[in-house]
Amino acid sequence: MTRQRIAIVGGGPGGLMLARLLQLRDIHPVVLERETYAEERPQGGSLDLHSETGQRAIRLAGLETEFSAMARPEDQGDRLFGSDGALLFDRNEPGDDRPEIDRSALRRILLDALPVGSIRWNSRTIDIASDGIGYELIGNGWRERFDIVIGADGAWSRVRPLLSDAVPAYEGVTLVELGFDITDHPQIDTLTGSGKMFAVGDNRALITQRNGLGHIRGYAGLRIPEATVRQWQKLSHSSLRTTLREAFRGWAPPLRDVIETGRILGIRALYALPIGHRWPSRPGLTLLGDAAHLMSPFSGEGVNLALADAVDLADALSSDNAGSAIARFEETMARRAEIAAEGAAQGLNGIFSEEGATSVLQHYRERVTVKD
Repeated sequence: MTRQRIAIVGGGPGGLMLARLLQLRDIHPVVLERETYAEERPQGGSLDLHSETGQRAIRLAGLETEFSAMARPEDQGDRLFGSDGALLFDRNEPGDDRPEIDRSALRRILLDALPVGSIRWNSRTIDIASDGIGYELIGNGWRERFDIVIGADGAWSRVRPLLSDAVPAYEGVTLVELGFDITDHPQIDTLTGSGKMFAVGDNRALITQRNGLGHIRGYAGLRIPEATVRQWQKLSHSSLRTTLREAFRGWAPPLRDVIETGRILGIRALYALPIGHRWPSRPGLTLLGDAAHLMSPFSGEGVNLALADAVDLADALSSDNAGSAIARFEETMARRAEIAAEGAAQGLNGIFSEEGATSVLQHYRERVTVKD
């Protein structure tokens, strides 16, 4: 194909994987990342990579050795409690073939795989203008023209409005993120078990999940109005903890330890794009990952979809007729994401419901039945 200038807006896993796969094809995109350096902010918790999506992308990128060195196949367990502290489900099955890896570790693997200069840090895209042939990207004190622009810039993508009027909608659930070091919190270590723990009851949930380097990430989640989220964001950590105590009053003390002892890291309101989100294909412009199909984390598919998108889009961009190939990629991506988004919505509504742990327990039992 004719050499064209390609910009990937966003340096998350999907954008970096796309850059790596294109580099292997001797196509050299520019990744524009708003952060000033790789460790500017926390990257989030642990991810499980699935065999036919996330792990397949790792294999095609030639990064299996690096991934294996950082992944944790031993952290695939599931544990479920009721709000009264009753253990309802406990299973540790490394054979699930969904090894965990910290988001920061995955990002570092991908960054290290790219040639120096591939990432332009401190390059927030403020505006994008079309000249009828290509696109001019504009930032603070810079502007540059590209033939092809890929929006890998997440939930509040700057690229998406050029393709679609869809905006993420609040899903009614907010998570307060908490951090633990297992040496300081042996009770949370025990509670979490060999992977992740859910405690579920009446539109509320407490979640803990093993991360690398002796850390556990926790979440206190509940249904609250979007206006309440904005009020919570103004609270001190002390006041927010007091609010959570009241929200989880009556839960078993070992579960309440998640609220009492966790280091408050942030407030994560959950947003999603419409299920089945699509747009009319436009030459030289497309999306991948959350920019295209943002959904709640309760399908476990988010990063796996982004990495699968990167594989398919790399194939499209390296084809002889990239325009039509990108249109086919978009339809493939949309079909795959629609299924995952339906699962994510069902997962969220199952966890945060008046039925408590009933639907979550059913989900776990069905998974065991299918595997066995």
